[in-house]
Amino acid sequence: MKPIYLDNAATSHPKPESVYLAVMEALRTGGSAGRGSHTQAVAADHLLFSTRESLAEFFNVESSDRFIFTPNATTAINQALFGLLRPGDRVVTTTVEHNGVNRPLRELQRRGVNVVKVAADAVTGIVTESDLQDACLDQSTRLLVVNHCSNVVGSIQPVTSLGHWCREHDILFMLDGAQSAGSIPVDFKALNVDLFAAPGHKGLLGPQGTGFLYLREGLELAPLIYGGTGAYSHSDKQPELLPERLEAGTFNLPGLTGLHAALKFLQQTGIESIRARETELIEKILNGLGNIESVKLYGADDVMLRTGAISFNVENYDPAEISFILDQQEQISVRAGLHCAPDAHRTIGTYPSGTIRVSPGYFTTESEIDRFLQVIQRLGEINRDGC
Repeated sequence: MKPIYLDNAATSHPKPESVYLAVMEALRTGGSAGRGSHTQAVAADHLLFSTRESLAEFFNVESSDRFIFTPNATTAINQALFGLLRPGDRVVTTTVEHNGVNRPLRELQRRGVNVVKVAADAVTGIVTESDLQDACLDQSTRLLVVNHCSNVVGSIQPVTSLGHWCREHDILFMLDGAQSAGSIPVDFKALNVDLFAAPGHKGLLGPQGTGFLYLREGLELAPLIYGGTGAYSHSDKQPELLPERLEAGTFNLPGLTGLHAALKFLQQTGIESIRARETELIEKILNGLGNIESVKLYGADDVMLRTGAISFNVENYDPAEISFILDQQEQISVRAGLHCAPDAHRTIGTYPSGTIRVSPGYFTTESEIDRFLQVIQRLGEINRDGC
């Protein structure tokens, strides 16, 4: 029985073949970016520059030095929030955020930052623009931070005009792009974002241990980490210029080489094609699960309002039990529980047990979805018949 991987919302798998080859080549070549003028070091510098340029092209940004490399989206979010906010500042966010945002904000709240959470719809997990705007205008607000796409129910938040509205009201606008980058078209100019955090290993199809923070032109942050940057070594002060100011320490060069290869694949394939392919798979899963009487689905009915994180439960089963059966008996990988987003589960009414989350990716096949649905159908029938 061939294993089936349906946990792409956690990390994408498989990767494009070019990603594996690029990582291996980087490991064999050696060199450390910014640390030397020999051939390998210069090649590493060029690779980092090319990766930033690819990110700038992919997200429609002119200045590639506004992309700060991080080990993951969580570090990027921490850099943004702790680098920006001070006691007395006010932040507006939502009840469907990942703990990558919730926990830093909780600590900042302890330090004197005012945090306001706007409730999402209990069915769709979507927060209305008007509710967010009203919350921002209730008092002077420094930052609006929104989970672009939910990692629990896949809901795409209506953020098309929020960035422009925030700019008009002198409010900074930040998106957590962990589930959107690489899965749906994201244009930083069109969205008018001030900050955007994303991992390299999910929709962008790169290796784990990679991520970035985008910082719009003119916006500055205090560093989260201080140390060697390979440049300005004559001073014990952190450099002022980006990206060095926010990138202390040795880079994950093999990972970023893999991310560069993944971005090439995405650009060649086209984000519209990737979105169309994943939408087909999402629709197939929603239709299939929706036809199983004992299954309860969560999230919007409209497939165009969703990305690939699909949550459901099976009547009289604990989510962890379904996940265990799928893994141990059927070699199908899904995720069960709270998915690091307890507020989102409180919103949709699935706290504390959570949900089963199935998340297809670009390389998932229809036959894999068919087998997954057959297993859920069988489990639902066993449950219904009581045997």
